[in-house]
Amino acid sequence: MPVTGLDVKFRRVLADGRSWGDVGPYEEIRGTLRFSLDPESEANERITDVSLAPRNPDGRVEFSSDVSIMLPVDRSKGSGRLMLDVVNRGNRVALPNFNRSSRLAIDADTPEDADVDIGDGFLMERGYTVVACGWQGDTPALDALITMNGPDAVDGEGNPLTGKVYTQLQSVEDTHNFLLSDKDHRAYPAFYMDEKDARLEVRDMPDGPASLVPRAFWRFGRIEDDGSYVPDPNYICSERKFEKGRLYQIVYTTVGAPVMGLSFAALRDCVSWFKHGSVNSESPIPISYAYAYGRSQTGRFLRTFIYNDLNRDEQGRDALDGIIANVAGGMRGEFNQRFGQNSKDRNSMLTQLFPFASVTQTDPETGKTDSLHRRLDERGSDLRVFYTNTSAEYHRGDASLIHTDPDGTTDIEHSPKVRIYHFTGTEHGTGTWPPTDVSDSGEGISRTQNVRSVIDYAPLLRACLENLDRWVAEDVEPPPSKHPRLDDGTAVPTRKLRDTYDAIPGSNYPRRHPLPHRRDYALRTDVEQVTKLPPDMGKVFGSLVPDVDSDGNEVAGITLPEIAVPLAAHTGWSLRHPDIGGDTQPLMFAGGTIPFAPDEEARASSDDPRPSIAERYPSKGEYLSRVRDAAVELVKDRYLLEQDISVCLQQAAKFWDHFTAESV
Repeated sequence: MPVTGLDVKFRRVLADGRSWGDVGPYEEIRGTLRFSLDPESEANERITDVSLAPRNPDGRVEFSSDVSIMLPVDRSKGSGRLMLDVVNRGNRVALPNFNRSSRLAIDADTPEDADVDIGDGFLMERGYTVVACGWQGDTPALDALITMNGPDAVDGEGNPLTGKVYTQLQSVEDTHNFLLSDKDHRAYPAFYMDEKDARLEVRDMPDGPASLVPRAFWRFGRIEDDGSYVPDPNYICSERKFEKGRLYQIVYTTVGAPVMGLSFAALRDCVSWFKHGSVNSESPIPISYAYAYGRSQTGRFLRTFIYNDLNRDEQGRDALDGIIANVAGGMRGEFNQRFGQNSKDRNSMLTQLFPFASVTQTDPETGKTDSLHRRLDERGSDLRVFYTNTSAEYHRGDASLIHTDPDGTTDIEHSPKVRIYHFTGTEHGTGTWPPTDVSDSGEGISRTQNVRSVIDYAPLLRACLENLDRWVAEDVEPPPSKHPRLDDGTAVPTRKLRDTYDAIPGSNYPRRHPLPHRRDYALRTDVEQVTKLPPDMGKVFGSLVPDVDSDGNEVAGITLPEIAVPLAAHTGWSLRHPDIGGDTQPLMFAGGTIPFAPDEEARASSDDPRPSIAERYPSKGEYLSRVRDAAVELVKDRYLLEQDISVCLQQAAKFWDHFTAESV
């Protein structure tokens, strides 16, 4: 068993010792989990460069991960369920999304100083052991983040590897300097500071034409505030500044290739340790069923985990029993690629697109035949998977491809061990309150042309977890998939929505959506490494989005009561604000809220064709009654838990007070 030990750094009681239902209080164990992996095992053969990792005297590969374990103080009160919180860039995602809690204070001086918000205790009341195990080694250097420490690959003489990197850079303001990474992650350093063949291109749209930036315009290094130049292999700089909003894409040579796929082994073997223990270390608590939740980056991580079938441990046992891959769309990522970048999240920059679906397909353009679940199916794995997405992943261009053919002309049915759920009218995150057009996008403080989405879809995720658990543990089939379809006319091209939104004042509907294309990176067959940078662009994939009604609200998917009984149009897109440049580009991941006029007078003055709030609902009480009715119907269909009817009503009441304020 690869887990060789747990080094405990500290323990603490959570939520001041509050008792959660019959389970009682919880504590957190924080420490380091140590691994020793067999590079010759069949379970590890798809980990890129594992054969090039340094070995200990026993011929094994050693690495370690930060780990946070939240479990009942009275171990006998645990339910035997484990929630693997697949941390996003070192941050917890399960607690914010299932317990509706705030995110960890990642700028704390030490992990002990970073208070953990338990929220409403949804997972604790159900007796879950919540485990966050580090898998990423290139996060920003903040002690509170949950990360992994692994080796770099070396050649036969023990030297580090060199190779090409392809990175996209964008800023919300004109800037002299770009760190050679995405979202302030650790950069791959330039190997040659004066590399003449390094190539920098610039675009105004992800799928638009590129212009070559003259080599004399930029160089490796950075420019200080006083205008002086400092050689620094982690940056590029320009005295004339890079322009805000524009998309700069660079190809350069670097040195040092982390064995990135060890991240999958870390999570797999962590879970197996909880289930089965190891020779050197007992499991902290009995576990019967283990589920993983990944969001955004880590939803794509889990899709990559599935594609490579890295769920089988060295003893041939499945570690995870179920997965919820949230807001991943149809993408995977460079999580197992030589010189890969965990932070990259644009479908215009990744080679890991096709296969999108859980069943076998052939891409008519390339002739490739494959399935995301092919390796799982070939060995008869019983892993159950929920793929959940918001409107933002559809308008990004790749979510529809998990349930259509690659050209977007035909619906396909998914694997019987899969469910696909679209959360109607939501954005990538779980909504922003109070309403604002400002957010932290990862590239800096961003603005959108519309107010960001206010819809919190966490209640739908909670129902998903309950349904997944019953499917795995009791063999109770979950509710049917719900998403846009071609055969009922609810999946349409983006241009189909233009007339509806153009009639709504202030909608700012994009004139053009960037779409994912086939891109030829000349991926090596013996190791996951791209060899053609920049890639050749091929034919566009057949991206579709959910159709909308005359209010601008979507007509397919699981519709929360706050949208079924609307006070606004809720979208999965919003354009970048001119203040941050690139104002013809949708801001990645952002949705929007376009309120109805509060009364007839305001509607008439704005020429809004949509009935006003006052025309729709005679009173707040009537409005909330309709919201309750819509919530009850969702509960009947098992897309919402009965306990979350009150959550929906609280949200709706808050929306009413805000969006009707002008008429009071």
